[in-house]
Amino acid sequence: MAVMPSPPGSFKQSWLERCRQCSRCGLSAERQHVVISRGDPSAKVMVIGEAPGASEDIQGLPFVGRSGQLLDQLLRTVGFNPDSDLFICNVVKCRPPNNRKPSSAELRACRPWIEEQLAHVDPLVVVLVGATAVAAMLKRKQAMRSLRGVWIEQAGRLWMPVFHPAYLLRNPSREPGKPVAMTLEDLRQVRLRLCQCEPASGALFPCPPPP
Repeated sequence: MAVMPSPPGSFKQSWLERCRQCSRCGLSAERQHVVISRGDPSAKVMVIGEAPGASEDIQGLPFVGRSGQLLDQLLRTVGFNPDSDLFICNVVKCRPPNNRKPSSAELRACRPWIEEQLAHVDPLVVVLVGATAVAAMLKRKQAMRSLRGVWIEQAGRLWMPVFHPAYLLRNPSREPGKPVAMTLEDLRQVRLRLCQCEPASGALFPCPPPP
């Protein structure tokens, strides 16, 4: 039987298998799945979170629990299709016990995987979801209140830190000035960064309407 070629931008099957069999840290002993990614490897926007939770460990996909459902909702609100416009992953690929934060050793062990994903996708913009992702990728440990919504140019890329949706679930108000509204504005800024207002200019996305 002939082997069908992978779609453009896809990761090689050999790379995926190596990642799925990873045992570089102790998290491999209790995981159900290595949670690699979802979305389009050819996307211009990469979303990087912290680590899988219980739902993600069961399904083998990142951001599919309550937090992920809220993140998808916010992304769709500003005009992104999470399946085709984004590549979504985490800095750590296996679930830490009881959803604790990944340790420094676990972050170091998993670092090569996220670096290879970043190099392969080569996005125009990276959205960093939560403080752990910001600290892991940019070595910045400021409070998210001061980091979110601020463009960071580092390592030859554009990075946008946003609140983690787990924090938004604890602060669900959508009033102006509240975390949910701030996150929507941050995601709109990502859309605006990618778009050009002239339709004939080859824009990646049409410009979003004013809020």
